Amino acid sequence: MKKRSFWLITVLMTVALLGVFVMQLYYIRESYKLKSQLFDEQVNQTLTSVVNKVQRRNVADHLNRKDAENKLRQLQDSRQRALDIKDLRQQFAREAELRRAERENEIENYLNQQDSIIRVSYRAPNVISEREFTSLTTKNGDRLDMQMDAFIDSRSLVLKGYSMRTKPFAPPPKAFEFRTLQNLPDSLRYLVFDPMDGKPLTVSVAKISDDLEKKYKREDDIARKKLALKIAALGKDTFSYTRLSMVEDVSKELQETHIPIYKRINFDSLGQLLKAELLAHNITLEPSYRVSLAKKDSTIYITTANVEGEFLPENTYKTPLFGNDIFRDPGMLFVSFPNKNSAIIANLSVTLASSIGLLLVLVFIFSYTLYAILKQKKISEMKTDFINNMTHEFKTPVATIMIASEALKDPEVTEDKNRLKRLANIIYDENVRLGSHIERVLSIARLEKGELKMENTEVDMNDLIVIVLDSMSLQLQKKNAIVQVNTNAEHAVVFGDELHLSNVIYNLIDNANKYSSETPEIIINTRNTNKNLIIEITDKGIGMTKEQSKRIFDQFYRVPTGNLHDVKGFGLGLNYVQDIIKQANGSIKVNSEKDKGTTFEISLPLAVG
Repeated sequence: MKKRSFWLITVLMTVALLGVFVMQLYYIRESYKLKSQLFDEQVNQTLTSVVNKVQRRNVADHLNRKDAENKLRQLQDSRQRALDIKDLRQQFAREAELRRAERENEIENYLNQQDSIIRVSYRAPNVISEREFTSLTTKNGDRLDMQMDAFIDSRSLVLKGYSMRTKPFAPPPKAFEFRTLQNLPDSLRYLVFDPMDGKPLTVSVAKISDDLEKKYKREDDIARKKLALKIAALGKDTFSYTRLSMVEDVSKELQETHIPIYKRINFDSLGQLLKAELLAHNITLEPSYRVSLAKKDSTIYITTANVEGEFLPENTYKTPLFGNDIFRDPGMLFVSFPNKNSAIIANLSVTLASSIGLLLVLVFIFSYTLYAILKQKKISEMKTDFINNMTHEFKTPVATIMIASEALKDPEVTEDKNRLKRLANIIYDENVRLGSHIERVLSIARLEKGELKMENTEVDMNDLIVIVLDSMSLQLQKKNAIVQVNTNAEHAVVFGDELHLSNVIYNLIDNANKYSSETPEIIINTRNTNKNLIIEITDKGIGMTKEQSKRIFDQFYRVPTGNLHDVKGFGLGLNYVQDIIKQANGSIKVNSEKDKGTTFEISLPLAVG
């Protein structure tokens, strides 16, 4: 990819990412405003509902109080009316008793008068019982069969057929008295004698005459009517209070101007009502609220939800408590939510999380895309270097073999056996070198595909290091390398492929030998830690920077060598080393400083004996 195209893609992706970021910020801002407006509407609806209920409760309290007062007054009036009625009835009973006594006297006089008339009109009248009267009147019709003695009246007249005796005259006593009237029957029966012929007769006298009975009945009716009228008059005087009258009285009471606002509000009930209404409108924040006068800056009651107790304008809502009250101070209810912003942001948590997550994904994709492009660009450059190096490495042995082959065509060379043998050795060595390069490239390819088969056996790394050093003796002697070997590990047997492990040691020692600007100094140590074998290969060569140390195991990467042009390679060696160590369940790390040297540390698990 051309550099210009890369920068164009980078700029376009950056602009797109910034555009998405700005749109997300705008969306979050609009969501916050919408949530804030919705919160304001809910709070205002809550305050309206609270104020309406406070006003209704205020009126209801007045009505209930007035109703209780009226009921008490009605109860008192009812009790008084009952007492008055009782008094009237008692008075009526006393008057009835007086009338009864008067009537008994009248009846007594009437009966005595009738008795006197009978005694004057007939001879020897005698009061008989009802049974005697019945027995006399049922025999022989009107004829009475009686045996009687003679009587002498006041004039000393002797009745015929009767025995006679003399008796002095005296006024007749009363035949009836008050105490005996109650035991008398409705009609009084007399046995009398006809003054003309002296025949016995029966006479009946009503206990009460029709005139008296009508008079008494009329008097009783008048007395009862008077009692009923008096009771009815008491009923009219009883306290009567209609619902309309009570509402009118409450309305007048609510219009009184001298009642202060703190007497019209129950503050505990107000707080409970406010919290209940907030919960009903899905607001769970703890509010701070206060009640103040509308016409004066005077706080009557306050409750705060935090220590500061501040009523910030942006978090405070207010409304008149008695908005329709034109006669008194309506009062103001202030409600503040100190944690309003945090609550709104908490409600936007899902939106914020999704937006941030989307931005992070886009940033990751953008970064990864740039990283992949840069990596592909670097890999492309490294592959180009690899191809150049490989071409150079292949070209040299091919050219050498070609020259040797052309020399073999010369008859003089073929006749000289020493020269012929020398040319054959050159062709063999260069062919081996070419095959080694090819095998190295093929091994890396098989490692990438996972097709490289490891023949794992128990390998003594102390011995393997000595063997590798022995095979490299000519290379090391060529640069007069100083090698110090400290195989201090008592247990050095690991489980792995001996050939590939030897290649690992070879590559690391070869790098230490090649990347030394002066006489190479190489130190090889082995030691045991827990159940692992540690192999350290240290040199005092050109070293690497931290950035180079991070990339040294990348495929095709080669550390820039400055003015050292004699260092050959494909950039595959350390990548191969890392893959082989991983195949053996080990690890490798590097510690290097520029111009001071490099240390490679290999950790391999010990073989279980």
